[in-house]
Amino acid sequence: MNKLIVLLSSILLFCSFTISAQTSKNPILKGWYADPEAIIYDHTYWIYPTYSAPYEKQTFFDCFSSKDLINWTKHPNIIDTTAVKWAKKAMWAPSVIHKDGKYYFFFGANDVHQGETGGIGVAVSNQPEGPYKDLIGKPLINEIVNGAQPIDQFVFHDDDNTYYLIYGGWRHCNVALLSNNFKQLKSFPNGEKFKEITPENYVEGPFMFKRNGKYYFMWSEGGWTGPNYCVAYAIGASPLGPFKRIGKILQQDPKVATGAGHHSVIHIPNTDKYYIVYHCRPLGETDGNHRVTCIDKMEFDANGFIKPVQITFEGVKARRLK
Repeated sequence: MNKLIVLLSSILLFCSFTISAQTSKNPILKGWYADPEAIIYDHTYWIYPTYSAPYEKQTFFDCFSSKDLINWTKHPNIIDTTAVKWAKKAMWAPSVIHKDGKYYFFFGANDVHQGETGGIGVAVSNQPEGPYKDLIGKPLINEIVNGAQPIDQFVFHDDDNTYYLIYGGWRHCNVALLSNNFKQLKSFPNGEKFKEITPENYVEGPFMFKRNGKYYFMWSEGGWTGPNYCVAYAIGASPLGPFKRIGKILQQDPKVATGAGHHSVIHIPNTDKYYIVYHCRPLGETDGNHRVTCIDKMEFDANGFIKPVQITFEGVKARRLK
């Protein structure tokens, strides 16, 4: 009997260790996906990425959900060009948010240049997995303002219930104020609708979060097809800056993957646990569109600065939301 008890105890201990040691492994999603926007909805993790393919094939979005960061469920074709009549190609870099019982999906389309139709659109659904429908039937932002191509939008919801749209490619970044229904932009007190907040070395992919009363502004640098693609950040006292570049916190590791960048951040509610979700290129891949989505932990030092992230093959341990 004593031997049986010892054996059962050993089995339980082994199973417990195996479960606790389970990791997500990188990449976490099957297939070529980039520019991942990660968010928590109703005790579930969600990722909304770009389908990484030639521009003419980027005509739809998929999304993925998970209860534990380990097992991901694919929700295919949550919106495509049949639902967005003005979008023809290059549907990029979603940003998502929940407001007043609705789920909103912001995206870039058409790789727009001056005089062309395209830019930043917004869609809406009654559920996070869609289907989403075009909210206004045209781009929310079509024009080139302050040199910023209208792509790579991020919606930041501040504590005072203000919704900011932070966006921009071509090495320029603007911030704008969203109206309550997300159908148009509001003006700042000076009457302008756009404020440029471009920090040093900015290229694209802005992201913002608030921690301990400070605004962490993050972005991607370098070329998206090259090994120098990376993420840097600044800290400001306001969503409007000013933002002075502090340094890189995410970059390639030649032993793991290349071109790590265009990220988002997951914050576990009521904790100081953060994860960074990003894309990179597997070792040996030379096709610019062969990008995969990964996750690793993100930590801070005693002064509130972000520690450099170590990209890994292991990813993160399983974590369910309470």
